[in-house]
This record gives sequence, structure tokens and C-alpha cells, in this order.
Amino acid sequence: MATKKTKEINVLFAIFEALPFMKTGGLGDVGGSMPFELKKAGVNVRVIMPKFDTIPEEYKSRMTHVADFNVPLAWRNQYCGIEKLMYRGMVFYFVDNEYYFRRGAPYGFFDDGERIAFFSKAVVEAMDHLPNFKCDILHCNDWHTALAPVFLREFYRGQKVWDDVKTVLTVHNMKFQGKYSDYVLGDVLGLAGIKAAEDQLRCPGKAVNYLRGGLSYTDAITMVSPTYADEVKNPFFGEELEDVLCRRQNILRGIRNGIDNTNYNPATDKALKDKFTVDDISGKAACKKKLQKELGLKEDPDVPIISLISRLTPQKGCDLITRVFDEIMGLGAQVIILGTGDKKYEDAFKGFAYRYGENFRLLLKFDEMQSHRIYAGSDILLMPSVFEPCGLSQMIAMTYGTLPVVRETGGLKDTVRPYNKFTGEGNGFSFAHINAHELLFTLKDAVTLYRENKEAWDKLRDTAMREDFSWDGPSREYKKLYEELLGR
Repeated sequence: MATKKTKEINVLFAIFEALPFMKTGGLGDVGGSMPFELKKAGVNVRVIMPKFDTIPEEYKSRMTHVADFNVPLAWRNQYCGIEKLMYRGMVFYFVDNEYYFRRGAPYGFFDDGERIAFFSKAVVEAMDHLPNFKCDILHCNDWHTALAPVFLREFYRGQKVWDDVKTVLTVHNMKFQGKYSDYVLGDVLGLAGIKAAEDQLRCPGKAVNYLRGGLSYTDAITMVSPTYADEVKNPFFGEELEDVLCRRQNILRGIRNGIDNTNYNPATDKALKDKFTVDDISGKAACKKKLQKELGLKEDPDVPIISLISRLTPQKGCDLITRVFDEIMGLGAQVIILGTGDKKYEDAFKGFAYRYGENFRLLLKFDEMQSHRIYAGSDILLMPSVFEPCGLSQMIAMTYGTLPVVRETGGLKDTVRPYNKFTGEGNGFSFAHINAHELLFTLKDAVTLYRENKEAWDKLRDTAMREDFSWDGPSREYKKLYEELLGR
């Protein structure tokens, strides 16, 4: 008897950033990798994002125009074009409106609330204009697209194109929400007078919160790690939205992000002259030597290199690091920091660079290729985040045989198993509390193991490199979620 063929699921994946078109942080990494893995899992995915003027010309020149229409946004009636690009076998749609997106940067403008609202409304309107594509699931990401489920429910339900569409909202960081004055309800969103929308978009004090609206209206909520999905239900992590997440916890689940193994792979990485694998690790020593030479550090294989590749912000644990930085340098390691961030941290690390210039390199920039060389040439990655929804750096580091020292929160807790000196089990090092000296003592344990027990260190490193941090498992979980929403 013939097996009944399951109908293909059509997913429109809405996101504000995606490599190689736009990236300001981890969201761009997700946008540039997750859709491809969903496709491998058997989902028919198409991505939609803004057409920023900063998208490289090599991609803009290959886009083709597929539709144009007007988007109603309160009293406005704004032009919207849809451009299409086939990239690595994936269809990308770009929402074109030069008034909103020809700005030289994706964020930081006085009318960001209007620009983001336009994008969300355009995504919903576009569903009626995409040739040969009937959307089953609208997968939204972060506050930039959180209004789409609100608009879908309030303005488009009961209409054939939109009536059966289910929505998923993935939150990559609860801290970024899109808060604006109550004025935008009517003037920008066109939702004034709709009591359900007003009640669910407003925070205490009558501020309008885009993410709150999306969390209230969507059919499913995902956080980017299981632990973070539990954490956000309490006030410390919930960022004043824990009430919504507790109320809707029956549709909330945590699905860990993955990393792109084509981009982060020490066996094939174009940024490395010396490749290596877990079965032939010799190239890692060569990467370390070349990293020391590149940065003007003493070329010594016995000195551990501790690296921080991060935004320099409170979330990333910079207060903990600066509190005990003198003691960290007293461990006798070489330290590398790559990243930019808050001025007070940049200034503090500049002071440390002046004091410890022989063994400390501060690189106040972000350089993608250099970050790969640092991952490959380092021994220890420092990542003491106060909170971390998922985190990619710790997974990348382990893939390159660099052991992480992390705080047990969010995705760090889900991916890093602390070293057990009695059994030898684990794949890194971790500490529990937001405490600078816990960080210091854990880092000291890592440095001591590196120096005094080569066999245990090598075993720990090999275990870390064999971990599967790909999108394979997470993409199958998302496919299962889509099937549940559609009753398949």
C-alpha cells in the first residue's frame, strides 16, 4: 500500500538581519544559517528582510523585481517593492522602500518605531504578492517582526490569503523590545480604539511595547535555548515581560540555536593557513604560533592564550572581568580581547593594555576573519555572561578546540558541561554565580589544568571538538513545531 505523502510546509522566515547581506550581531548569523538548515530538514523556507542600502552591490545587482504595492500604516499609504534573490539555493525576498531603508545603517534613527512597524506590516501584505508561494507558517524573529502577528490578527483574519497562517515568534534576546510612546498606537500602528490590541501592547506606564504585542498574539513562542525559556519566566531575566511569558507558557519552548558548520570548521576555514581536525590536531599549535606572531606576543606554546571575543557590555560580564583583571593577568597567561562596546569598558581595557602590554592585546574592532584566527589559536575562551539567551561563541570555540569558561546561564548552561576532575568528564569550565572571584577561581582551574595535566586537557579538548552544535537537531525541532501548529 502506498504511503500517503505529507504536504510540504511553506515557511516565510521574517528577520531584520541575515548574512551575507546584513549583520550587526548574532541575529545576522542566525538569519544566514538557520533557514538553510530548515530547508535540509524538508521545510520549504523563504526569507524576507529589508533591502538596506548597505547590502553589497554584488547581491543588489542580481535582485529581480517581483511585486510592488502600497502598505497601509495608520494614515499613511507607503510604497513597497519586493525584490528577489536566489542565494545558495534559497529564495530571499527584500522589502524595498528607500525612505525607510536607505539610511546607511539598520538602526539608530528617530523614526525606528515607524520603520520597524512598516517592515512588519509589509511582511504581512507581501504574502498576497509572492508568486507561487502560499505561506503556512510566518516565522518572526525578535522585536523587529513582532508586530506581524498583531497586524495579522487585527487586520487580516477572515481573508483567504491570511486566514490559515500560523505564527511563530523566536526571541533571541529579551532585552531588546521596541518601546515607544502611547502616541504610536494610533499614529503609526493604526490600532488606537482596538481594545484587545491596546491592552496587549501596553506596558505599565502606557508605553507601547512591540515585543509584548508579538508575545501576546503569536501562536507559538520559542526562546533560543531550553534554559533561557525557563529563565525568562522570572523577573531577573524576563525584562518586565515575565507576566506574558508565564501566562503563555503552554506555547513557550526552548530550542537551541546552532552554528553554521560550513563557516565555522577548522578543517576548511579559509581564514586559517593551517587546518586541523579532532583526529589531526597538529594545525592548532601552528595556528597558536601564528596568532602570537600576528599580535606581537611571545611565541611560547606553553603559555595559555585566554581570549574574549565579544561586545563589551554589562550583559557579557565585563564588570566581572574588569574587577579581577589584575588577578587574571597574574595567572601568567596571554590575554586577547576582540570587540567594541561601552566606553567605560573600552577605557578600562585601554588602561590594562598600557599596564600589561607585554602579555595583553586589545583589539577594539570587530574583524570576522581575525576572530576565526583567534578562535583557532587560543586555548581558553572567556564568556562570563550575566545572561546569555543562547550564545554562539562558546560553541564556535569548542569546535576549534578552545575550551570555554562560562557562567551557568541560558545557552551557556545548555552547551557547556563543567570539567569534573574526578571523572574527567565535561567539555569546558563553568561557575554559577554573578561573582568576579568565582570567575577568577574557575579560570585559574582551567589554566592550572592546561599547565599541569596535558592528558586531561587533551581529552577535554577532544570531547569539546566532537560535540554536535550544528543546526541539524534544532531544525528538526522547528519542523516538528510547524507540524503541530498545522495539525499534521
